[in-house]
Amino acid sequence: MAPAGVALKATVLCLLAWVGLAIGDRVYVHPFHLLFYPKSTCVQLEKPDLETPKEPTFTPVPIQAKTAPVDEEAMRAQLVLVAEKLEAEDRLRAQEVGMMANFMGFRMYKMLSEAWGANSAAVLSPTALFGTLASFYLGALDPTASQLQSFLGAPGEDQGCTSRLDGHRVLSALQATQGLLVAQGGASGRAPLLLSTVVGLFTAPGLRLKQSFVQGLATFAPVVLPRSLDLSSDPELAAEKIGRFLQAVTGWTTGGPLAGARADSTLIFSTSVHFYGKMKGFSLLPGPQEFWVDNSTSVSVPMLSGTGTFQHWADVQNNFSVTRMPLGESSSLLLIQPHCASDLDRVTALVFHHDFLAWMKNLSPRVIRLTMPQLELQGSYDLQDLLARAKLPTLLGAEANLGRISDGDLRVGEVVNSLLFELKADEEEQPAESAQQPSMSEALEVTLSSPFLFAIYEKDSGALHFLGRVDNPLNVV
Repeated sequence: MAPAGVALKATVLCLLAWVGLAIGDRVYVHPFHLLFYPKSTCVQLEKPDLETPKEPTFTPVPIQAKTAPVDEEAMRAQLVLVAEKLEAEDRLRAQEVGMMANFMGFRMYKMLSEAWGANSAAVLSPTALFGTLASFYLGALDPTASQLQSFLGAPGEDQGCTSRLDGHRVLSALQATQGLLVAQGGASGRAPLLLSTVVGLFTAPGLRLKQSFVQGLATFAPVVLPRSLDLSSDPELAAEKIGRFLQAVTGWTTGGPLAGARADSTLIFSTSVHFYGKMKGFSLLPGPQEFWVDNSTSVSVPMLSGTGTFQHWADVQNNFSVTRMPLGESSSLLLIQPHCASDLDRVTALVFHHDFLAWMKNLSPRVIRLTMPQLELQGSYDLQDLLARAKLPTLLGAEANLGRISDGDLRVGEVVNSLLFELKADEEEQPAESAQQPSMSEALEVTLSSPFLFAIYEKDSGALHFLGRVDNPLNVV
């Protein structure tokens, strides 16, 4: 078997072992069957006399064309509406996609952290990463489609239609996980959470894209921006133009596309994500506070502090503690603190893997005074690099069959995921609750003034929307 095939098979076996496929003598049902094509659809697709009309295509407008700025409140309202309309089967699909995204996220986080190095602050979005690759699945034909399906974590037992992922179902389920996060974010008087996703399709002049593919991305990203520009004459200049365009349209500083795209590329795929959360009952401490990067080095950073009843657990055997702070009815911030700052890598290996959520049953309520840095993290990485680290350098390479994206000369260059992650105090007055604050004498002091890990978790889908580490809040990658 080729190296890429070995890597895909290893991923698949791990994921299937995780979800426990063999359950006594029950009739076997694939754990992700709700994401496959239904039999009725397959009957229509497999009709021998079915004539497929030529798909309409279009040429993206030039990058300098006037573009309205994104409306994040409207994007949030759209996700809330999606969550409100979810039925029982939709929620099950969201759980299936959440599981697949988590598994992929842990694997890619490990690879990405090797590139980050120490003394930085970095964040990865498993759901955005999964959504980007699922978007390529939507645009792929075999053999690339089969390879992407396996990498996404849902191999078909055979090559039949009913064992194939329905790309539209997958992206709709992913949208449901996003909706569940933000819909619950404003519960119980808490400030609403923002989770905004923008996809940019930057093509060489003359490359025509299929309308059905671009329209299909709308469930993953409410804003899809197909634009054309010269990618070959000066790749670094093209990357700068793309970065300026995305910042002008979104208003976010995320790092943007990376310089050095191949001169023969005809498509750069960009996924930009912005998360903004406010911590209810927290306030910004006056003046900068010390954060110890290591035993001998400290930096001065803005710190937040608040007292409340939060879920907490100290793992004495492995020397780390976990604090869970609600951001909404079903969404929460998980903070993982090594008892010794130099143990961060060891604790990361213990915590950020497939049974991440299993130890959450150990959490119990405690009155806590929590102090932590205000977070404003930026990150940008090329999925092509991650695929190469996963020994899959050709998955989206020159030989990839992406015939559902374009019939033209499609050569994928960078596949960029860019993030802006913001977590700040919600300092609006809350007089009704001020008298109910727990006594300071009862509170356990938890101060994150040295390197720590964090995650944003949504309970109903089980999705971990963000995984991150903070070695130094002032250094972002």
